Amino acid sequence: MTLDHLQTDVESAARELGEECTVELDAETRNELALLSAAYGTADPGELLKRAVHELFQQQVETGNVDFHLRSEYDCTYDEYLSGMTFAEMTGQQTPEPNDDRRYQF
Repeated sequence: MTLDHLQTDVESAARELGEECTVELDAETRNELALLSAAYGTADPGELLKRAVHELFQQQVETGNVDFHLRSEYDCTYDEYLSGMTFAEMTGQQTPEPNDDRRYQF
């Protein structure tokens, strides 16, 4: 797969997720979320879930785990995804096709 396949899959997943996501919670997750809600004084567990996704994402990017999986599946890295160009295109070994839609700022 390629950088273009990754872009297509990200767009498809975003459409499927939509604006809201319903998740069933097991007892452990429910208790942990309840504790965090009480500790942070929030009545909106959705806000904590958003923070959790952001934290997981950042951790996975920083540890290189996202790059490992992207390289395995799409033969590209997160940096290449952000720039919209592969390393070969960045170094002039290959001519890129312009596409500013995939520029996501971390």
